[in-house]
Amino acid sequence: MTGPAESAAGRVSPRLAVRRLVLTDFRCYARLRLETDPRPVVLTGLNGAGKTNLLEALSFLAPGRGLRRASLAEVGRRDGSGEWAVAAVLDGPSGRFDLGTGREKGAERRAVRLDGTGVKPGRLAEVASALWLTPAMDRLFTEGASGRRRFLDRLVLGQDAGHASRSAAYEHAMRERTRLLRAGGADPSWLAALEDGMARHGVAVAMARRMAVERLDAACRQGIGPFPAARLGLEGEVEGWLDADGPEAAEDRLRGALLRARARDEAAGTATQGPHRSDFTVRHAGKDLPAGECSTGEQKAVLVSIVLAQARVQTAGRGLAPLLLLDEVVAHLDETRRAALFDELSGLEAQSWMTGTDALLFAGFGARAQFFAVADATVAAA
Repeated sequence: MTGPAESAAGRVSPRLAVRRLVLTDFRCYARLRLETDPRPVVLTGLNGAGKTNLLEALSFLAPGRGLRRASLAEVGRRDGSGEWAVAAVLDGPSGRFDLGTGREKGAERRAVRLDGTGVKPGRLAEVASALWLTPAMDRLFTEGASGRRRFLDRLVLGQDAGHASRSAAYEHAMRERTRLLRAGGADPSWLAALEDGMARHGVAVAMARRMAVERLDAACRQGIGPFPAARLGLEGEVEGWLDADGPEAAEDRLRGALLRARARDEAAGTATQGPHRSDFTVRHAGKDLPAGECSTGEQKAVLVSIVLAQARVQTAGRGLAPLLLLDEVVAHLDETRRAALFDELSGLEAQSWMTGTDALLFAGFGARAQFFAVADATVAAA
């Protein structure tokens, strides 16, 4: 790596910016090489041209399954072997570095290389972060709690790189417990060990979520320009125990609840208690209404407000700004909110990537952004 990236003021910059993106056999792209600078990136073109595929490729530079939650086999080109690769040169707080990822040959497993050396996928959380909004998330506040939990956990991970490992440990223990219960006749001591793991990791997950929500709620209460202020919270049994009795007692209560629920969970085929059943709550502060009861445009504005607040909170807290991947983000925003969004994105340390079908909607950026036209899986400067 080179020396630390510094701002004009001489301080280390938290900016994370893609300078080169190379795709190989990814979705509709047989081969793509794109050079960019740290300014916001605007990708415009017709539906189906490949704009969202570019954002999805960028999302694989961060931990997780990407913005579509696709399997690794689905991401490869249909007429190819199923193998694919995403490589990037990025500027980060510690300088310029190379990051690559792709499907391991013959396996449903991701390979990750950092500066040419193979590393575990978990290392991604330490060097790169991404946050996204997609049209599918326009229904986030009106559909089930699982989508809101995934969105929340992405926010938490941006603030706390250890959240992924704690969540994975909890989910592994939960899957193993469910498998043993379904099989029947499990050793009670082994079940108890798994329930102890679920209690320890589950309470840690709930605590990380609670701390992240508290920080983000404070940032969202004020609103950002014409984007509405929001009130954020958590609802769940484990969170209630934490508030009432603290972490040690919450662990004991979750262990006891899992022990008592074995027969019920065996019949249900899943754990019926734990932080995997909690909900992320969002209210439009100005109207004092749940976000799900607001208009489509207001819901979109609340989501944008949360994402912008997260970028600020994460950058200040971790010293690592996220890549913001905003798919069709201006679709439900009026002219005033579009202008405010462009101003905010231009002032953030975070590099943003935006897509749209109408280039005129992004004209308010002017020279503050870089523009590319996407057509038939090709990308050219506009």
